[in-house]
Amino acid sequence: MNTPSTLNPPQPPGSDWTNGGDALHFQHCRACANIWYFFRPFCPSCGDQNPPVKSSLGRGVVFTQTLVHRAPDAKFRELAPYKIVLVDLDEGFRIMAHGDKDLVIGDSVMLSFITLSDQKIPYFKKI
Repeated sequence: MNTPSTLNPPQPPGSDWTNGGDALHFQHCRACANIWYFFRPFCPSCGDQNPPVKSSLGRGVVFTQTLVHRAPDAKFRELAPYKIVLVDLDEGFRIMAHGDKDLVIGDSVMLSFITLSDQKIPYFKKI
């Protein structure tokens, strides 16, 4: 069985959570088993210091979705209309990302990445 890998040292606040690669990172508290997506130097549940950063396997289920017709700026206008999804990942946290236009609630998905204006963006495809 595949398990998420642990990365060291933790990423600094403000990092993009892909670290420039094709992986999505999250944190897991050793003390209370809490799992969260946004970097913190401590567990937001129990306060334990220096929780490890792990790499997600990228599998999950679409929790909800919407089709965006009015993009917020020029770089997204070229994609419009585009799908935004909230995905519950197998590791136990939820992420907002782009996804295939045909995704619906309950679909099993796998994480990939697209590049938009020289920035990697999480993107989910149906499996």
